[in-house]
Amino acid sequence: MTTLPQPKTQPRQPVLKTSLPGPNSADIIARDAAELSTSYMRPYPFVPDHGEGVWLTDADGNTMLDFFAGIAVSTTGHAHPHVVQAIAAQAAKFMHVCLTDYPQEVTTVLAERLLAHIEQPGQKWRAFFGNSGAEAVEAAVKLARHHTGRTHIISTLGSFHGRTYGAITLTGSKTKYKRGFGPLLPNVSHVPYPNPFRPPLGSTPESCGDAVLAHIELLFQTVIPADEVAAIIIEPMQGEGGYIVPPASFLPKLRELCDRHGILLIFDEVQSGMGRTGKMFAFQQFEQYGNVQPDIVTVAKGIASGMPISAMLARESVMTWPQGSHGSTFGGNPVAAAAAVATLDLLEGVVKHPGCGESLLANAREVGTYILAELRAMQSEFAFLGDVRGEGLFIGMEFVKEDGAPDGKLRDTASQEMFRRGLLNLDCGESVIRISPPLILTKEDAETGLEIMREVFRALS
Repeated sequence: MTTLPQPKTQPRQPVLKTSLPGPNSADIIARDAAELSTSYMRPYPFVPDHGEGVWLTDADGNTMLDFFAGIAVSTTGHAHPHVVQAIAAQAAKFMHVCLTDYPQEVTTVLAERLLAHIEQPGQKWRAFFGNSGAEAVEAAVKLARHHTGRTHIISTLGSFHGRTYGAITLTGSKTKYKRGFGPLLPNVSHVPYPNPFRPPLGSTPESCGDAVLAHIELLFQTVIPADEVAAIIIEPMQGEGGYIVPPASFLPKLRELCDRHGILLIFDEVQSGMGRTGKMFAFQQFEQYGNVQPDIVTVAKGIASGMPISAMLARESVMTWPQGSHGSTFGGNPVAAAAAVATLDLLEGVVKHPGCGESLLANAREVGTYILAELRAMQSEFAFLGDVRGEGLFIGMEFVKEDGAPDGKLRDTASQEMFRRGLLNLDCGESVIRISPPLILTKEDAETGLEIMREVFRALS
């Protein structure tokens, strides 16, 4: 008996039925502009109606490939059956009791599951739940100041930590977040982030981490008494600043600096955490180079596949604030917590997503490695791709001019052209397009997105 070869199925493609926006979307966009806050940004004329996996369909039936996941939020894609089932099951039980006053098992389970990914032998950590990344950062700053009795916080240039008052004070990426809103949080300073592609302080790609550390020590000698610094907060891989990966030795040396001066180390994993880099937390990518264990970690965005919940995780020895000193009416909502537990099921491989191997952590590593290799191969063809960097599905492409300067205008043109061809994407930094799709992205769907990019790059060339 002869078995005939099965015909190769074509990877799914975007379907564009109308111009963008179509009539239904245009109507909603106009109504949105008339009724909602003028602070909202609308970079693309897209009005989502429903989604499935890595695909989003708008109000006119145009289906787009999602390469930004609602800013690295939709970890398991859109309408994942396991997450939807968990949300429905919890909603049928109860939707709110206020975690500040009443314990609830689903949130306790979530804490146990999260902490298991960060605790080391002999350590005990605890979790505080909020609603957003900014709330987690605010909680971290309050805890650091309370525990140490110190007031000063050091953050980095290019950082984004949120838009509430403490969070925007810490943010160092764009002045528009702060203009007109002062006075902000006192006793906050910023230092450069060690960017190997654009080394600060006259350093080199190899020495930029050491240069930043030396700059901090200089500030301790001249401007900021080290014994008044409560914490240094930093993104282990910088998100809004340009999807930047620091030198491998930087975080271990930063840990040493903090220990030397009695300073708490806070890692903001709001965008880089929850499996995006191929490990549960981005800082774990650097563990082979030395001790990088932080004192506090902030988590949000991808924690619950789109449901609003955040966590501030801290060593038990640091979480010394008393009962009633901090709380939240909605923080740790049980429905959101159930979605987060279901998301962890898929990240860990307790529940396997078809076509994504043993776990979504493994899939992020495998597919991310593939995308990085393909994009780096494109660099030889397209000179304006100055840098391609990242880990897992945390990837940035930096557009440059002939002299190597950032080319934000070309980046914007490329981004809009990708959108018009059916690829949802988002910029960051001065001239970077980020690639942060749902972690269920397969190589086949990744190639669809990469081919759209190739078409755009060829047109731009």
